[in-house]
Amino acid sequence: MSMVVTEDRGPVRHVVLNRPEKRNAMNQQLLGELGDALRRAAADSAVHCVVLRGEGRVFSAGVDLVELAEFAGQAGLLRPFRKIFLDCANLCEEMAKPVVCQIHRTCVGGALEVALGCDLRIASSDAQLGLPEVKFGLIPDVGGSTRLPAVVGLGRAKELIMTARTIDAAEAERIGLVNRVVAPEELEQATGALVDELLSNSHVAVGRAKRVIDASARPALAQTLEMEIAVQEYCVAAARESAREAADAEAADAEAAQAEEALAG
Repeated sequence: MSMVVTEDRGPVRHVVLNRPEKRNAMNQQLLGELGDALRRAAADSAVHCVVLRGEGRVFSAGVDLVELAEFAGQAGLLRPFRKIFLDCANLCEEMAKPVVCQIHRTCVGGALEVALGCDLRIASSDAQLGLPEVKFGLIPDVGGSTRLPAVVGLGRAKELIMTARTIDAAEAERIGLVNRVVAPEELEQATGALVDELLSNSHVAVGRAKRVIDASARPALAQTLEMEIAVQEYCVAAARESAREAADAEAADAEAAQAEEALAG
């Protein structure tokens, strides 16, 4: 079964995360399919707007932690996996047509970083959003550290990233992280209304205006995205060294205890 499916509604293409049994957790397969779907949407002249949404109970719980754990200790896999992830956010941002992210219930970690690559975000009132990476000794490294400040401002971005706090939809709207919040049962209709507003204008002008606005807001995007992965590699190396030191200390304590027992005997 495909982990990403698409549905055309006139000039609007819905790109749907379709791994509901895993809360749409983003593994390599899902991200690869998402990237392919976004490239096709960008290249299709009949598509004037894209809606990114998730099937099932939540939008997405973020990165697939089971798959991510398999990469532990394999530093060479970090950049390739990160590139697949980052490509999805970049494709949303770079296509010359508006991309609306429809968020329900959960949008955290890498899922929020992909959502930040979209132009507009609309959320259900029961949505929870956050970037919890620092809890695990990491940083948001697929565009979150770069894009969030441009969306909510530097101070808010620092607060959200450095505290790892999860916020509700009302606060997300108040700080500008999402554009609109509606009741869960109204989310699909409200998304359609927002899309209609976009489509009521020249799709050529809307798409090109988007590109100019993004270039103005993030003139050093390439440099900061590279800095994200360099810092992430440092964090991973530091965590690995800390774990090694802890293991060495534990082994030394065990050896000392054995020596004491031998002397006592």
